[in-house]
Order: sequence, then structure tokens, then C-alpha cells
Amino acid sequence: MRRYRAKLQRSRCFLLSVTLILVQGMQAQQAFKSPPRNVTVRAGARAQLNCQVLRATGVVQWVKDGLLLGPQRDLPGFPRYSITGDKTKGEFHLLIENVTLEDDAPYECQVGQSVSSPAIISQTVWLTVQIPPMKAYIELESAEPWIAGKEYTVMCTAPNAKPAAEITLLKDGIELTDLDSVTLSGSEDKLVNTQAEVRVKAVSADHGRYLVCKAKNPALTTAVMDTKVMTVYFPPPAPVIEGLDSSTPVKAGSTLKLLCLSHGGNPLASLQWTKDGELLSSSWEEDVSGRISRSKLVLAVMPEDNQVLLQCESVNQVSQAPLFISQLLTVYFEPVKIDLLGTFEAAEGQTVTLCCHTSSSNPPVNIRWWLGIRELNTAIQFVSKGENGGMTTMSNLTHTVSHEDNGLHLVCEAVIEGTQFSKSTSKPLNVFYPPQRVWLDNPPVGVPLQSGQSLRLLCLSSGGNPPGQLTWFKNGKAAQGTSKQVNLERGVSRDLRFILHPSDNLAIYRCDVTNQAKKVLSAQTRLKVQFAPIKVEIVVKQSVLRRGDTVSLLCLCGSSNPKANVSWTVGPNRLRGIEMAGKPAEYGGVSFKSTLSLTLTSRHHQERVTCKAFSELLSEGVSSSYTLNVHWLNKGLSGMLVLVGVVNSPEFNADMPKDVRALEDDVVYLPLMVSANPKVTTCDWIYLGKKIVEADLRYSWDSDFVLKIRNVTRHDAGVYTVECANEEGQNRISTVLHISYAPRIKMKLDLVHVDMGGTIDLMCEVEANPVVSGMFTWKWLGDGDIDLEHQHEDGTTGWLTLFNVTRAHSGSYQCDVDNGIYPPASVRTQLVVLFKPQLRKGPQWSKVTAHGDDASSVDLVCQAEGIPKVHFSWAKNGMDMDFSGDTTRYAEHTVRVGPVHTSTLHIENVSARLDYAIFTCTASNTLGDDSVDIQLLSTSRPEPPSNLRLLHVSNDSVTLEWQPGFNGGFTQKFRIRYHWMGSISYHYVDVFPPSTTVYTVRGLLPATTYNFSVNAINDMGESDFADGNTFLTVTTKAEDSAVYPGPPGNADFTEPLGVWHYVFMISVSAILLPLSCMSCLLLRRWKKHQSQTGERSIISKGQDKTKTERFTDTPSRYTSTELNTASTVETNSTVYESYDSGGCHYYYPTEELTNTLYTDEAEHQEPHGHEYEEVSNEAIQQNLQHFSEISAPSDPLFGFQPWSGKDHIFDVHGGNLNGHNGERRNGLFTEYPSPTMNSKIPFELAGELV
Repeated sequence: MRRYRAKLQRSRCFLLSVTLILVQGMQAQQAFKSPPRNVTVRAGARAQLNCQVLRATGVVQWVKDGLLLGPQRDLPGFPRYSITGDKTKGEFHLLIENVTLEDDAPYECQVGQSVSSPAIISQTVWLTVQIPPMKAYIELESAEPWIAGKEYTVMCTAPNAKPAAEITLLKDGIELTDLDSVTLSGSEDKLVNTQAEVRVKAVSADHGRYLVCKAKNPALTTAVMDTKVMTVYFPPPAPVIEGLDSSTPVKAGSTLKLLCLSHGGNPLASLQWTKDGELLSSSWEEDVSGRISRSKLVLAVMPEDNQVLLQCESVNQVSQAPLFISQLLTVYFEPVKIDLLGTFEAAEGQTVTLCCHTSSSNPPVNIRWWLGIRELNTAIQFVSKGENGGMTTMSNLTHTVSHEDNGLHLVCEAVIEGTQFSKSTSKPLNVFYPPQRVWLDNPPVGVPLQSGQSLRLLCLSSGGNPPGQLTWFKNGKAAQGTSKQVNLERGVSRDLRFILHPSDNLAIYRCDVTNQAKKVLSAQTRLKVQFAPIKVEIVVKQSVLRRGDTVSLLCLCGSSNPKANVSWTVGPNRLRGIEMAGKPAEYGGVSFKSTLSLTLTSRHHQERVTCKAFSELLSEGVSSSYTLNVHWLNKGLSGMLVLVGVVNSPEFNADMPKDVRALEDDVVYLPLMVSANPKVTTCDWIYLGKKIVEADLRYSWDSDFVLKIRNVTRHDAGVYTVECANEEGQNRISTVLHISYAPRIKMKLDLVHVDMGGTIDLMCEVEANPVVSGMFTWKWLGDGDIDLEHQHEDGTTGWLTLFNVTRAHSGSYQCDVDNGIYPPASVRTQLVVLFKPQLRKGPQWSKVTAHGDDASSVDLVCQAEGIPKVHFSWAKNGMDMDFSGDTTRYAEHTVRVGPVHTSTLHIENVSARLDYAIFTCTASNTLGDDSVDIQLLSTSRPEPPSNLRLLHVSNDSVTLEWQPGFNGGFTQKFRIRYHWMGSISYHYVDVFPPSTTVYTVRGLLPATTYNFSVNAINDMGESDFADGNTFLTVTTKAEDSAVYPGPPGNADFTEPLGVWHYVFMISVSAILLPLSCMSCLLLRRWKKHQSQTGERSIISKGQDKTKTERFTDTPSRYTSTELNTASTVETNSTVYESYDSGGCHYYYPTEELTNTLYTDEAEHQEPHGHEYEEVSNEAIQQNLQHFSEISAPSDPLFGFQPWSGKDHIFDVHGGNLNGHNGERRNGLFTEYPSPTMNSKIPFELAGELV
């Protein structure tokens, strides 16, 4: 550089010398018009140094760094250099092509000396060449991957640049500051290297991101750069677990499918599962592209897993410690067993304490107590810790039992709230409760009985658990002779049979019943027994009786009830004694005395004096005899007593009767006619081989040995033998006693079974005397007529034969027997006809609706008749249902009332997905079975009725009957539609009451053919018409006479229809037909206007204002016009109109105008699919008021009369009601004129025009 400057200085001196010499010789001087200027250019570009000289006369050339380039314009030796410009203009510009670093030098433009001008030299200018850096490159401190969190040095170098490059370092697009930059010499002179370094802290987000070094100097328009991808090792974050919600417990027995995910980490994490520190799994998989490590765990959940710590760990080679996520596993598990402890037997009113204990469960169960279908809420529940982190539940129930609880199952139900778990155990509760009632089957109180009669007192008790034990008492002491207690269907009975005795008079017979409930119920009766004197005794005070003495005989009559009469007999003579006043005696009777005074003669010797106490009421008496032993001295010849006699053994009189007849319970005498000499000393009566003794109070005999039997019974009948003896020997004779008695009857079988269609004999057997022909008769005690012709009898057996038995034969039959002895006897038997089950079927039994909202419940009812007992089974969509296990949603209950068996399937939490199905109910017994399908479905419109048929037709009414279809789950009502030839519309009648299926349509024309149909309506809409939308054609009968109704008060209007009548009717029809069409057209236009405005108006005449109400414009088939009614009770609607092929249809309701089916609030709630509108267009109505209107027929069904004297009431076709004009609507009464009634307007136009 110094050398170049020295050369340049010498050149200047030389030129200056030359210039001075030339100047001295010139007059015009040369000068620089445009001197050169500094130029900066990028290497490889073109550079031009401008030089323009005025009046150039010398040689112009460029000097580069002191080196003359030469005067030639193409500058030989310098191929990239040339002189350009217009020489004539003095332009000598230096042009350098493809500038390189060697062109970077100082330059001068020199003009040599000429003759006229000295040399001139321009100022030195510099051509500065800019060299871009060759490249930029990044150098890292280490080739190993970075570790997140540590700092590393990053160096960027931009070599061989001129001027020095500016370096920018970016990390992930963000410029790094605090660079330390230095410049160093480049590989060539004038070139420099730039180095920049910075400290970088590695973070995990840097992984895979770029480090960028940008180098730029003025020689570059775009910086050169170098990039490196950062590899950063960083630990993974804590893993996450999918498939397990910490807030949601899992159920034991289920399978958990869990996924542990570790997002990020470099390298990707390794995973492992542990459960309470125990390794479960150490396998995982890596998703490199998604930078995720996954580990799947399939875990069969057991109760032991409750409250275990489930943990997933993640770790890689730069992790300081494993990271993990832990979840405490909450396992819901059910109790394994339920124990029901306590005493299940108690007396009514006692309190039982029961305990229900469950094994460990999670969550703890809630114990509910049920007694039958009733829940008991008197339990105290305790919860304590159990196994596997669960809880055990113990519930103590204190319950005071009543007899209604007997036999009910006491159920302990363990329920886990929020789950479907329900498990129960039960035991029957045996409640001891006292009998509900005890009563006696005894003679009415106060009705007298007779001693010696056989009496049966029957004690019956109903209710009680166990059945009561009956005990008989007489006057507080246990009675003897009671029978064995008999168990009845609903109680027990025990009878007491005994022969009435005088001691039974005023005796209290009490029957006590008690059982384990230890409560005694009693029923008692007091008997009133009439009895003859207990005894009669004759007392004679004199010890020796002598002729001529007066003897006083005292007759002591023992107690009797009522008081007996006394008679005396001495031999064959009857005498009258003196009776003393009676006095109370034992057994509630009366005793008295009677005396007889007798003057003795010899004739009285050996005569029998008899005192007889006789009860006329009882026709029974007691007597006592005394034989007079009169001493006398019979004086004869020579004072000798001569005894003359014949000695023989006893002989019986041939006139003695061999047969004796008597009625049961009477007193009978067996006569004895015997003679003997010496006299008979003894006579013994023998019956059934045994000697009769007087110890038996029923038997007695007098001194003549005549046998008296009191209260004779049928068991006393037979052969009686009397054996008499004297000193000479003995003899015997027999008498046959015949007892006649009323029949005693019994059925051979009290309950008789027979298969339907079979033959059965009902037999009754009788014990009676006499047995007579024709004494058996049979009765049917049921409803209807039964053939009882086949009655037979054979001696003491009678029977009724029934052939081809049907169910109508089931019931009670009575066998009556009358043999002429009062009272006749009767007995009943029950005939049970066995038949296979017969299920009730039909639309209302085959479909049931319920909301499938998982909250509602429903009962499916299946009812069958059958004998013997019917058993039910259920199937769902053909699959048998089992109710024996633990079910929470399905329960079946069967109730039997006689032959009717009802099975109810109860479904809880009805699900549309699970329970909308076909349930098949099968009823079966030993004779067969029957099935019915019951479909559970959602609510819907009703199904059409069916089997529409005619019951009765008259000249103005038709009675129809139909079978209802399925009601769709709502209460349905029915509507009858009808029309006739010539009618311009259908007529509709709402059936009332709504649920009836028999209805009479009234107000019809005689001799007219009508077409009837019926459909059903419920809250969901209406059905099609019955029988596939067919109709029933009925022709009313003709009237008996040509009498036609006239105006009110004109009862004599009987003019027959003449030709002019028909002409008039045709004319009126010709006028009305266009009017009706016009009215329909106007109505359609009005309705269209109404539907557009969405308003309806009620125009009130006389008030000059319109009330507008909003309504919803919905498609409707019927519209209605309200009645003009004077009643304070609003009617529902009157006339419905529908359009079908241009016709106008009217509907006339049949409700009684003074009453309504709906309240004011429900007045406008019409069936779905109908919009009832009011008609406020009076102009159309008034057009029709010029015509006379037909009077309405009376409606006897509702008691509605269209005419009622002066204050006449018009019918539903319009008019005045009780003198008021207008209608009542939502509490407002609207007045308008009433039309004039007449009989000649067509029936279908007799109402308001719609």
C-alpha cells in the first residue's frame, strides 16, 4: 500500500511539471466537468467510475492504485476493464465487468498536459468491493443430546466476508440475545471471519426444534444460514390413566380395561403397573409418531381390590425418579349373605325384635323391612367396618304384631342405593291372635225345653291363630260329655250332647275359647227346662190301719217346673185331695203337698192309693202308690175264716198287646196283664238281654209291674220281655216296642267333584221310622234352571243323577226328607265341576300401556277361571320368566277367589327398550291349559270398535251395540256417525255415558234407511270407524198413523201430506240447497280468514263490542258452535262440522242441557285432532231465521222436553232455553235473538248454521 502511494506521488509530480509547462503555452485550460466519486459494488457485479472532462486536449487515462491503465479505451491487458462514454462530450468512464476483490483499490482520472493546457488529476476515489460470507455454520459444544435444564454453548461462524457479517442466532424462531461476537482475519486479505456464541438452556420443548444461524452483510440480499435440529432428552411427565374415573366406583366381578398413557418424554417412557406396590404388568408399547407410551391393563375386579392403590409408573434414562399416577380403587361389591335372626312367633299385640345382618359390602347396604307388601319403618340400622374395606349393616326391627300379619313373609331386603342390587331373605311370621268370635248354636233363650229330651249345644269359634281350644262349662264347672273338637275351614267347633235333666233348668252353659294368645272369649246360654216332679212320696202317719179309722195320707210332690197338678185314686175311684200352697224348690222348680183323708172299710184292704203329680204342659207325670193294709176281723160261721183259692203259677191275659207304638221323646207304658194264686211276687222286665232296674230314672213301674219309659228314644225300640214269678213258678211274655221318629239325614259326600261333561250321582242317606216311599225331594239352590227329573230312592238312600254336567251345574243342592214325622230334615251338598282354565281375552286384556321412562311401573293382569287350582307361568317374547330368584324389576302375585284366579305381573322401572314386548300368560291345571298374549306398549290412539250390531229399532230410534277395542291406555269414549239418503252431511252423536257400548239414537225419521258407524276417541286422538270403516244399514219402522207433529199447542194438527205439501217441500228444498252451499262457501272463507288472523271473536249483541281470543291454528276435522243456553251450567259443545267432498256435517250432542260432564276448567278440553270453534257470522244465521225450524223431539233418555208450556225450552238445534237468549261462555253470557221454531225446516238445518 505504501509502495502504491509513493508511485502515485511521483506520478503526480511528473504530471504537474508537464502541466505547468503546457499551461504556460496554452490559453484554454482543460477541467473536470464530472469528477469521479467513490463506488461500492458487490463482487461479481459491474462497476463504473465516471469521469467527464471539459476541453480535454491532453491524454486521458485511469490510474488504479498508482498504476496507469493506459489511454486506449479498451485498456489492453485488462480484459474486464474498458473506457466507456461519448468521447466528444469528454466522457471517459471506467467500466469494470464482474468485479472481484482485486478490483477493490483507489482510482484517479488523469488528463495529460497538452499544448494549450496543463495536466489535471482528479481526486482519489475508492472502488469498494463487498464480498458475502461464504456460508454460516453452527458448532455445538457436544455432539451428545442435550438434557433439559442444562446450559450449552452454541457458536455460529460466518467466514470470508467483506465487510464483516452480522450474525443472528434463533432458537425455534426466537432470536437469542446476549451474543458475544468477534471478527478474525479471513482466508484472504481484506476478508474477515465473524464468530458469535451464546449460552442456551435446553428445555423439553426444544426437542426436534431448530437452531438457526443467520449471517448477512451488505453484499447479501438474503442472509445465509445454517440450521441444526436440537435433540433434547427430558423426563416424561406424570402418566395418565384412561378407563377409570376416580369418582366412579367399579363393581366386583366386572373387568377393568385400563390404559396408562405417558405423553412426551425423550426418549419415550417405559411403563409399569403396580397394585399396592405389587407389580402387575411391565409391558408397554410406543407410538413414536405420536410421542406416546401406552400400557394396557386388564384387571378382573374382586372385592379384595376395594381401596387398593392402583399405580402406573413412567421413567426414562434422564428421569431423576419415576413419575407415577395413583388412583384409589373403589370397588362396589355386594354382600355374600344375609342373615335374618329373631323369633318369628308372637302373640298379637306383642313386640318382636328381629335382626337382619349382612356381610361386608361396598357401599353399605340399606336394609328395608317388608311385611307382605307393606314396608316397616321402625328399624334401627347400624353400619360397621367389614372385610375388604366394606361395611357390614345390621338392622334391628321392633314390630308390634297384629293378626293381619299372620302368615305374611317378613322380608329383609338389602338394597344398594344407586345400583340395581337388591337381595332379600324372608321368613313367615306366625302371629298368635285370639279367636275373633265365639258363638253358640243353641235353642233361643227363653224358649222352654223339656226334661228328658236330647239336647245338642254347638260352640263355634272363628279366627284365631292357632285355632282356639273350646271348653264347655256348666255353672262354672267343666261339663261332661263333650265331643272331640272339630276343625272347620275358618274355625273350630265342639258340641255338647246330653239328656236334659231338671238340674239343667236355669243352668248356665258357657263355652270358652282360648289359644296361645292367652285371651279367653266366652259365649253362654241359660237353659229353661220344664220338668215333671222329681219325685212323689205318700206318707202315712198311722202305722196300723183299722177298719173304721180315718187315715190321713200326705202326698209330697217334689220340685217341678211348671207346677204340676195332683190327683188321688183309690183303687178304681178318683178322689180329690186338699192341696197346700207351693214353695220354691231345687232346680228352680216348685214343690207342694196334698192331703187325702179316707175312712177305711174292709173293701180298702189291699187297695192301692195312688198320688199322681201330672204336668199337663209336659203330658208327663209321676206317681206314688201306697197299698192299704186294713186289718179287720171277718166273722163267719163258727167264727172260722174260710179261705178258698186255686193255687197256680202266673198266667198272662190273652188280651195283653203284643205291639206297642210310640213317638220319640214321648212317655210309653208297656202294660202287664197277669194273674196268679198265690199272687205274683216279682216281675222283671228284660231288654236286650239285660234286666231293667229302677236305678235308671227313665224306667219305673208300679205295683202292677206296668213298665213306664220316659223320654223314649229310637234306641229304646225293640223286644221287651217280662218275667213274672210266684211261689209256684215263673212265666214270661214279650212285647215289641215300635218308636216312630223324624228323619235324620246326611250326605254321602258333602263336596262332590265331577269333570265337565260327565255324569254324577248326588246321594243322601236317612235314618227314619217309618221309611215311606216318595219321602226324598231334591232342590237346586243356585240361579237358573237345572234339570232335576232324574231322582231315585231305595229305602233309606235317595240320589239325584245329573247328566252331561256343565259349569252351570256348579253350586249347592239340597236333599229334603219328610216321612210324616215332624220335623222334616234337609241337608246340602256342594257340586264342584272341574274344568280346564279359561282365560279372559279381548282387547282390554291383551294390551297394556306404560311409559318406558325407566321410572314408571305397570301391572299385567291375567285372569282365568278353572277348577282345580290354576297355576300361572309367564314368558317374555317366548322365553320363560323365572321369579324364584332375586329379581328387582319383575314380581308375580296370584290371588284366588273361588274358581277365579288372577295373576298379576308387576314390572318396576319400565324400559321401552327392554320391556316393550309380548308377555305370554299361561294358565294350567290338571285338565289342561290356556294362554293369552299381553303386549306391553306405549300409549296410543284407541283401536276401532268391532261387531257393530242392531239391538232394537222403532219408528224414531235405533239401539246399537258394539264391542270396544283397546283404549290405548286412556279412558275412551265413543261417537256414532250416521246419515241417510238425501242428507247433505254426516251427523255425529257422542255416546253418554262415555264408556257404555249400548246406545239409542233418537229423533230419527220413520221409514228411513240410515247408515250407522261408530269410532272411539281418547286423549291421543280417534280411531277409524268400526269393522274396517264399514257401516250398518238400518231402516226405521213406519209410523202407525199419518199424524205429524205440529207447532206447540196445536195438538189437533193431523192433516195428511197432500200433493201441495210435496210441492211446497220441493220448493223449499230448491231454495235451501243453494243457501246451504252458499253457507258452506262462506264458512270456508270465514275459516280461512280465521286461520290467517289466528283470532276468533265472540260477538255480543246488545253490547256492541267484540272479545277476541287467541287460538292455535291446527288442522281439525270437527268444529263446533256453542249452544244458546240459559242454564248456569255450561254445556261442552253442540254442533260439530266437518267437510267431506264439499258436504257439511253436523254433530248433535245428547248431554242433558242442565248438566254437563265437564267442569268449567275442562270445558274446552276437546279430544286431540279436533278444534272446536265458535261461529260469529250472524248474517248467515239470520238468513236462515226467515225459515221455520223443525221442533226437536223429546229425549226420554235424559228427560229433556223441547216444549214446556209457556216457558218453552228449545232443543239442541238452537232457540230459547227457559226464556233466555244467548250463550254462556267462560263466565260471559252473550245475548242474541232466538230463532222462531217451526216444523218445516229440514232436520239438518234446524240448528245454527256453521
